[in-house]
Amino acid sequence: MLTFSAQQIAIMIQGKVIGDPTVCVSQFGKIEEAIPGEITFLANPKYETYLYTTKASIIIVNETLSLKQSIDATLICVEDAYAAFATLLTKYQEIKTQNLTGIQSPSYIGSGVTLGENHFIAAFAYIGDGVTIGNNVKIFPNVVLGENVKVGDNVVLYPGVVIYPDCQLGNHITIHAGSVIGSDGFGFAPIGNGGFQKVPQLGNVIIEDHVEIGSNTTIDRATIGSTIIRQGVKLDNLIQIAHNVEVGENTVIAAQVGLSGSTKVGKGVMFGGQSGTAGHLSIANGVKIAARSGITKTIGVENATVTGFPAAEHKTALRAQIHLKNLPDLEKRVKELEILVDQLAKKG
Repeated sequence: MLTFSAQQIAIMIQGKVIGDPTVCVSQFGKIEEAIPGEITFLANPKYETYLYTTKASIIIVNETLSLKQSIDATLICVEDAYAAFATLLTKYQEIKTQNLTGIQSPSYIGSGVTLGENHFIAAFAYIGDGVTIGNNVKIFPNVVLGENVKVGDNVVLYPGVVIYPDCQLGNHITIHAGSVIGSDGFGFAPIGNGGFQKVPQLGNVIIEDHVEIGSNTTIDRATIGSTIIRQGVKLDNLIQIAHNVEVGENTVIAAQVGLSGSTKVGKGVMFGGQSGTAGHLSIANGVKIAARSGITKTIGVENATVTGFPAAEHKTALRAQIHLKNLPDLEKRVKELEILVDQLAKKG
């Protein structure tokens, strides 16, 4: 179990200690449930009441916080408590995994494999012929790297990740359990007898630096060329990205999103959960897509916010939803007007 003092943590997250700098913690806790020996944080004002009741030994807070009463815990004041806590969690995870080195048995390493320094390959991993693995790469059990896969530095592949042949991973990438990179795109051509002929998928997947991919996400290889995930992209669990898609830098995609083939996504786009796109369209930089929205045509306006199915500009879609809710009453009024018009016509 790793133990850190308030002073050590403050150095990690560039904070200022208020209280006892020697107090130590070895675990993380939620502010409403934390106990002595744990560290927590306060970023959301609605949890401020717990600041005065928590049993946590150390609390990371915003430097703008004004205390309403005295507290027993040691504070570490930072510019952004949420970001600082995330940084601390990241460093803690790195420290836990950095001691994992070597190759466990049984595992398979093919011919012509290049291994960087400080690597860890767990038991039951499969490394195909011609694979290149960089420095500080951690490969957990049941990971499969197909032939000629390239893996950069500081990559973590959790159990059950499968990387198909010829795919390329950059640096500082994390792929969580069960994800599949480079499986065949959904390419089938209709033939005369009503059936379908498979179109071979000859491309690959390229994942650039600083990408994180959640569990059980699938990214299909291109038919020809590459499916590309640009640097800084963050993908949730259970996402489907089809062949020849390109996802722009620093785009964030929540769970259960589906991107159809050849979709081009700009930089800094945000997808809410269960949203999706039709194929062969593009989405401009900075677009925000509400949960469960369906994108059926290209969005060319940068920083737009859309919602609904088919997706429309957010305010327009909300007005449409209001009218939709009123449709039963409108139908009743129309029928009443029809009866009145009919009666007037008979009198005339």
